[in-house]
Amino acid sequence: MSEIYDLIILSHFFLRNLNELIQPIIMNKISLPIRFGLVTSAVLIAYFLVLALFHKHTNPAFSFFNALITAFGIYEAIRFKKLENSDDFSYGEGFKTGLITGTVATLLFTIFFLFYATEFNPNFLPELLKLMNGGLGADVGLVTFVVAIMGFATTVVSTLTVMQLFKKSGNIPQKQ
Repeated sequence: MSEIYDLIILSHFFLRNLNELIQPIIMNKISLPIRFGLVTSAVLIAYFLVLALFHKHTNPAFSFFNALITAFGIYEAIRFKKLENSDDFSYGEGFKTGLITGTVATLLFTIFFLFYATEFNPNFLPELLKLMNGGLGADVGLVTFVVAIMGFATTVVSTLTVMQLFKKSGNIPQKQ
């Protein structure tokens, strides 16, 4: 139990210091998606740690909720971007916002996952592979790569899906 608490403190420290490091060098134009990416990754990490508390983090079925968390983060980032620039908002601007948000969240969660699987809980990966009945001989690099690819795929699909809600349509009058 204290290991999980230590990990929560470490992830909080990491995210807080990362924000302080990045904030002065970020241009105002991309700061919104990066902020939402940081928050989305924090929620993904917190969800993973809650699953770890109940020893459910080795069940891959629970990772489907990661897609919903990522999609909601992307939705909120695009929504805020449209509220900021309602007159100048374009499909490309919204798409870029969604991709940056999801990429930041995916990269940070993948780094956390790699750290968790190698340093914090070395028994995690064997338990995960045993539960999956794989026997594939997969190592931590391959599993981390798959986590990253799933995150990037979720980002692209979620961004395309969310942009259907925010794109301008020539068929119906737009609400101002």
